[in-house]
Amino acid sequence: MSLDEKFTKASEDVKKLSYKPSNACLLELYSLYKQATVGDCDTGKPNILEFEKKAKWEAWNKIKGMSQDEAKEKYITKANELMKLDEKNDS
Repeated sequence: MSLDEKFTKASEDVKKLSYKPSNACLLELYSLYKQATVGDCDTGKPNILEFEKKAKWEAWNKIKGMSQDEAKEKYITKANELMKLDEKNDS
């Protein structure tokens, strides 16, 4: 399976988790997904009162310069960790 196929599968699998990961984990997934699909953060910093948008922007901007392939690999690793936790919780 190619890196792109693994990434697509991981992004679909993570949507099927039986639990909601922590906000920090969700921000990490978000930033890696955006870096993998868009590249470096290409939007202006949101207003300080837009807490969710600001947190997402900061998480994505923090990994600026990471290659899209590296972001895909890290996303896949994180998604697989979450899926393993989900399997343990089902047992």
